[in-house]
Amino acid sequence: MQKPKTSARALAVKVLSAVEQDGAYSNLELNRRLKEAELSSADAGLATELVYGTIARLNTLDYYLERFVAKGMAKLQPWVRSLLRISAYQFIYLDRIPEHAVVSEAVNLAKKLGHQGISGMVNGVLRNMIRNKEQLHVPSHLPVAERISLEHSHPLWMVERWIAQYGEETTEAICRANNEPPAVSIRVNTTMTTRDKLMEEIASTGAVVEPSHLSPDGILVRSGGNMALTSWYRDGLFSVQDESSMLVAEAVAPEEGQNVLDCCAAPGGKTAHIAEKMRDRGRIVANDVHAHKRELILDQAERLGLSCIDAVTGDALDLNRRYAESSFDRILLDAPCSGLGVIRRKPDVKWTKSASDIEDISSLQRELLDCVAPLLKPGGILVYSTCTIESAENEHMVADFLDRHPEYKAIETSAWSQPGSRDWRTVNGGVQILPQYAHSDGFYIARLTRTAN
Repeated sequence: MQKPKTSARALAVKVLSAVEQDGAYSNLELNRRLKEAELSSADAGLATELVYGTIARLNTLDYYLERFVAKGMAKLQPWVRSLLRISAYQFIYLDRIPEHAVVSEAVNLAKKLGHQGISGMVNGVLRNMIRNKEQLHVPSHLPVAERISLEHSHPLWMVERWIAQYGEETTEAICRANNEPPAVSIRVNTTMTTRDKLMEEIASTGAVVEPSHLSPDGILVRSGGNMALTSWYRDGLFSVQDESSMLVAEAVAPEEGQNVLDCCAAPGGKTAHIAEKMRDRGRIVANDVHAHKRELILDQAERLGLSCIDAVTGDALDLNRRYAESSFDRILLDAPCSGLGVIRRKPDVKWTKSASDIEDISSLQRELLDCVAPLLKPGGILVYSTCTIESAENEHMVADFLDRHPEYKAIETSAWSQPGSRDWRTVNGGVQILPQYAHSDGFYIARLTRTAN
């Protein structure tokens, strides 16, 4: 028996309801349902846009909808909330779908999923919104933090926190950049080919590519489909990686024949980049706490033809008991963090994180730094990196570490940062990349050296 056909909007409503009710991860839930539904590529694209766009703009959509839902959004069933949100998202943020089509689809879906009363309410709310479009804007007289929160769809606590750290203008630029679609960037495997040669090959298929200005190993793919499905990917000629993330291995600056420790390595992208920079000569201990993630590191290494990676499983807090003092020439601690630098890719992060999460993760980062510090050889380099823009996890963490470890000092940023990065925020030997600087992920990278035992 043929299964009933699912529409893009019905699929989006189901995904969003699962995210809200069950705490599902939007990317995993969306991928699972897309595989089951077998939608056309256009419908799959619409479903994806509706899911991620609605999550990205959640508080702004609810702010507008509250004016038109008589009993308030909180009292609606989750699927009805999701249906109204995706409909409002189409009105406000997508101009390619006619308003009457949005209403008609929503009403039909409400009839299928609920009953006549609900479909009538949905019809009334959406038609009322269309009639009162002039109300669909954020008042300019609001306090600055509240205006930024609603205009750029970020939780108020986060906006207030960033204003305290960065000021109003920079905070608004961060929030605006977080709503931009992320670029597709790939990292060339320089043990197999060169950036110029690979760009030439990809461009010959009609794809639009350009060199990354951040990383000498990076390529931006402006159009060209899913790069992970290409033969170049299967053959190990490149990895998919954000440009900011590529700068971490640059900071590690490994040399052939060295002994390197990557403390929290999965899924292995930065590990592999370090191995490529070493020309696959030397040894990298790639540690991760989860056994199944060790397999991801090994899979990456095999695809890329890299043999110098020794993937191990264990708690990074035990590394100082497993390895002797002064064992490594280079150490990378790409620390667990709040992830507030990758909101463009993971909009859920905005609504699932809290200020207390930042405090909790900061104490773990502190422990990890203390644990691995003795493992570096004098004269070696320790790189501390995160994919967040939070001062407590970044420059304050490094300053605190340097206060407690007089045997360490920061390496001047000018000695290793990229051309064009002089306008970036630099402090304590670290570079804070904000998402608006290069339209890449928010990242912090600090480079420290051990001067004595």
